[in-house]
Amino acid sequence: KLTAVAGKRDALIAILAEGTGDMPGCQSYVIATDPADPDAIWITEVWDSRDHHHASLQLPSVRAAITRGRPLIAGMGPHTETVPVAGHGLR
Repeated sequence: KLTAVAGKRDALIAILAEGTGDMPGCQSYVIATDPADPDAIWITEVWDSRDHHHASLQLPSVRAAITRGRPLIAGMGPHTETVPVAGHGLR
């Protein structure tokens, strides 16, 4: 969960969405709004491995998104790591 600076949620979403185009090993990257909080963004990711996720953080497009988006982030909420085992859309 990310909390955007008040009124900057949509700008933050646009930046985050730009950096997700080509991330090897990423099966899913979903950015969602929170209907109960106008500044909250939930991001759900599915990766082939933890190593793929860590490698993605070094991609130029992801680094640029982090640099541009960081000033629009007011806070970071809970972070939960899971291991997907079944479901629609998983490889």
